[in-house]
Amino acid sequence: MGFDMSAKPRRAKVGILFSGGPAPSANTVISSTALNFLDHNIPVIGFYRGYEFIQDFNINNPRLRKGTHFEEVTYDITHFRNDRGIYLRTSRANPGKEIKSMSDLQNPAKTHRLKNIIQACEYLEIGALVSIGGDDTLKTANFLYLMGMPVIHIPKTIDNDYYGIPWTFGYWTAVDAAQRIMLNLKADAQATDSFFIVELMGRKAGWITYAAGIAAEAILMISGEDIEKDEMDVEELSEKITETIIARENNRRPYGVIAIAEGLADKLPKDLKPTETDRHGNVQFSKANISQTLADKVKQLYKDKTGLEVKVNAKQIGYETRAAAPISFDVVMGSMLGYGAYKFYNENMFGVMVSVTDNFDLKAVPFNQLVDADNLKTKLRDVPRGSDFFTLKERLSYRKIWD
Repeated sequence: MGFDMSAKPRRAKVGILFSGGPAPSANTVISSTALNFLDHNIPVIGFYRGYEFIQDFNINNPRLRKGTHFEEVTYDITHFRNDRGIYLRTSRANPGKEIKSMSDLQNPAKTHRLKNIIQACEYLEIGALVSIGGDDTLKTANFLYLMGMPVIHIPKTIDNDYYGIPWTFGYWTAVDAAQRIMLNLKADAQATDSFFIVELMGRKAGWITYAAGIAAEAILMISGEDIEKDEMDVEELSEKITETIIARENNRRPYGVIAIAEGLADKLPKDLKPTETDRHGNVQFSKANISQTLADKVKQLYKDKTGLEVKVNAKQIGYETRAAAPISFDVVMGSMLGYGAYKFYNENMFGVMVSVTDNFDLKAVPFNQLVDADNLKTKLRDVPRGSDFFTLKERLSYRKIWD
């Protein structure tokens, strides 16, 4: 059984799920979404751990259990709006990972998990699905929609690299959490005449690295946008960091924090690139520990140039930013996105992502504006070189002209 794209949902019951990495204000989004539906007498089913369970649903042997795989959401959800973590929990299950082209949607071997999800929703008498997640989750939402299921998507990533929305929920909380840690490291560096190379989250874009670096007075901020070639020259980057350290010391400031994005690992030479993946096949950039690689090379370069030793410490900041208590901006943002899911459902708008414009006015962005029609990949948004934000981080980096 499937869904008719041309009609309203046949059943007035909505499913909600959260997929992918955690983000601050996740519970705000879940709570606001559920409350807006409940207030209009529309029952809500919350799926645990994203697509983890329903992607393997078997209509001939249904084993979906309330309390284990899903729950009927009640007004108790109001108590979790400002809580850390994710009320419904999450996973990186990616049921559409085999789909690479439109023709793949006609391949039963590649779409069987997507069909399982549709059948699970039919089994639970769910008429529409609200998915909350990153680019893989958006792709899955698009596949399900193309297969006839009414879907509304809420964008989630602390990396803020989502095309179609100016700020993603949790981003500014992640920046705030990273700033606090980096300011502590800066104070430590000042007290001990040392330097920290801090590796921050950001697989494809430097939004967190630049914003947290600006807020924490980093002396350098480097992300993939700074590397114009497909492959990064590690020696050249290490040279730049070393020269900055020497310039700082010559200016009687022998300390500082350098912010780099974990996504630089994607531009490493082949012999240094990370290969370890999680159980869903996602490359784990943090395993490359690029901050340690750069710290070791900088210490050696510094010794070669000066004959002296320098303290350069590597520090990875990741999980600390994903589960921080949401700041007020993200609570308001998350609440608005949750309301947007109900608003567009009520207006019979499916196959859209909830977005905002000025003054938090809601905007529905069709999936076909977010997903490439040929390869079905989602569009990403990095920090444009030469943009005002990129220029700001350059202007606030340490420069020799300050000597």
